[in-house]
Amino acid sequence: MVEWLRWPGRLWRIFATALAFACFGLGGMLLWLLVFPLQALLYREALRRQQAARTVVQATFRLFIGWMRLLGLIRYQIQGADKLQRRGLLILANHPTLIDVAFLIALVPNASCVVKAALSNHPCTRGPVRATGYICNNAGADLLLACTDSVRAGSNLIIFPEGTRTQPGQTLKMQRGAAQIALRGGLDITPVRIRCEPLGLYKGQAWWAVARSPLRFTIEVGDDLPTAPVLQAAGGEHGRAARQLTERLVQFFSEPTKPTITEVTKGSHASAGTGNQGAADISAPT
Repeated sequence: MVEWLRWPGRLWRIFATALAFACFGLGGMLLWLLVFPLQALLYREALRRQQAARTVVQATFRLFIGWMRLLGLIRYQIQGADKLQRRGLLILANHPTLIDVAFLIALVPNASCVVKAALSNHPCTRGPVRATGYICNNAGADLLLACTDSVRAGSNLIIFPEGTRTQPGQTLKMQRGAAQIALRGGLDITPVRIRCEPLGLYKGQAWWAVARSPLRFTIEVGDDLPTAPVLQAAGGEHGRAARQLTERLVQFFSEPTKPTITEVTKGSHASAGTGNQGAADISAPT
């Protein structure tokens, strides 16, 4: 009986999920066909065009997250968002769901990220990927240099060290490429832990196989992880240091999120209490 009572809400979320992602695809095409060509006319300097495009993409992702919340698909709480309001960050995050990158780009000013090369040719994503100067993962030997140059130029670079979404029920595995970028570029790491309960939009899940209730996201920005001491402890051996650094990242991402003083969830339709200081509402302007 209880299961049957859940079906109206589940049917709504199936429809709302289709609507949300249809809007996402349409928005990406409109950016490509209308907004970015207009910016190309307004800004002759390539750097200014890129920064303007990133501002538009950040605003678009804010709208998308707010739209999913309004449709009743998600709720969220973000801890330590103020740590992301800096320049020249290397942000490493775990990757449980399809919309992790939407959350992070919505939160991070002047964001860049490493993306699959196929996204630069997809009609719904090619416009944002090319206009923002996101780094494609087919850059080969130049990938490390492109990443470090991006951070040193003041961009906030987002990387998912897993390389793809987490497989539910499997041990968290991370590639060492992100650690190598940090070590060889002399960059500290800003880690971001993402939790989603109940789990949804995960790798291999059909879009219409929605959870029994709205997805509740908790996004926790950790303290910066210095890389120089790790390299020093490894005797200057980058391979060994990358292995140790990756193990520390796996440990951080595997830990449960820290409880907050209040249980009120920012990003839901509840109001936030004073105990949620340091949390952020993505849909609110900055």
